[in-house]
This record gives sequence, structure tokens and C-alpha cells, in this order.
Amino acid sequence: MTIGKSNEARAKILGRIRKAQSRAASGTSQAELEAVQTYLRAHPRGSLPVIEGDLVARFRERAESMQSTTEEVANEVAVPAAVARYLRAGNLPLAGCVWPQLAQLDWKGAGLSLDPRAASRENGGDDLVGVTGAFAALAETGTLVLVSGPKTPGSVSLVPETHIAVLRASRIVAHMEEAWDMVRAELRRLPRAVTFISGPSRTGDIEQQLVLGAHGPYRVHIIIVRD
Repeated sequence: MTIGKSNEARAKILGRIRKAQSRAASGTSQAELEAVQTYLRAHPRGSLPVIEGDLVARFRERAESMQSTTEEVANEVAVPAAVARYLRAGNLPLAGCVWPQLAQLDWKGAGLSLDPRAASRENGGDDLVGVTGAFAALAETGTLVLVSGPKTPGSVSLVPETHIAVLRASRIVAHMEEAWDMVRAELRRLPRAVTFISGPSRTGDIEQQLVLGAHGPYRVHIIIVRD
């Protein structure tokens, strides 16, 4: 089934469910949004663990404990050189894909060939490197939070063997609950996917031996932008 037909079938199924619930066939009414807000106000979250100290330092410590690697740069202009430096140090490919949201950075000037598009495994899996941004990050667990969209395709963080994430220090929050607050406040509607990434893909299914890269990237490198 093609993506277009799959989306059409999904819309029909959800439409029938909404109709059975006596709701509008599509979209979310203002009354429904207000009902959600009323529910959230009536059900405040429980207590959260105290995260003390510098959130960036805490995030880096937790991320590295999950086998990610991290680096800090002063500003966004320094990102392409940092990506190139990491790839060359690991003898990794200098080509791949990047979020269209980051297409304005000078990748070519850093000696990189990164196409602004979704990742693909066609033609033998050419996209071995994927560079993304990050919507937010959690200091408590060292977790990246990514949201999907036309300029932020989810496949760029999931398909390539090496995932490099560009994260603004100001987007690091203490807890997951704060990240969800940001999603609600800034996006209003949930995107198709919200992805939480804590280090490289891994599994312990085979003889309880930890294996990285089982269902996604072997490597996750995080470049934190301080500006």
C-alpha cells in the first residue's frame, strides 16, 4: 500500500470512530480543546525529583552514561565544523541527509555532502549519516525529544547508522513533563510522532548480551549549541 493510500485509509478509520463518538468527522473543536484543558487543570501532576545544578552538565552526564557522545559549541555557525570533526575522527562517511530545518547551515563549507530530505535505505542504504535538530532534551535521563514534520522527518534519526543531533542548550529541561508542556504550548496539536531517544539503539535479547544498533543507529552524537 502506498503512503497516500495508507493515510487515506487511516483517515477513514479515524473518521468512523469519531462519528461513532458523536464527534466532528475531522479536526478538533474548540469545545474539545477546552475539555482537555479543564481535565489537565483538574489533574495536576505528582511530585517530581529535584534536579539540581547546571542542566547542560547533567544532561551530558546522563547522555554519555547511555553511550551517546556529546560536544558543546559556542553558536550555530560552528555546528558544520563540529559535525565534520566528529565524522573524520571516527573515519565515518562525510555524506548523508539532514533535516530541511537545518539546510541553511554551511555544510559544504565544512566538506560535507548532506542532502536536506528524509532518509532512505534504497540503493544499498546510502544514508549512513543523519543530522537532526532536537525539539527538547531531558536532563533527568539524558534523552533527546524529537517531533516529526515536513522539515523534521523522523527517518533521519532512525534509519542511518550514525545519528548526530544539534541541540540548543536553552531547550534542555529537567523532566519529561516539562517537555510535554513545551509541545502543548508551542505546537498546540501533537505531531504525527514524538520520539524520545536515549542513546544508540540497543537490545539484550540474544543471550542477555547488550548489542548496539539493533533497530536503528549504532552511534548518537549530540552537539549542544550554547547561544
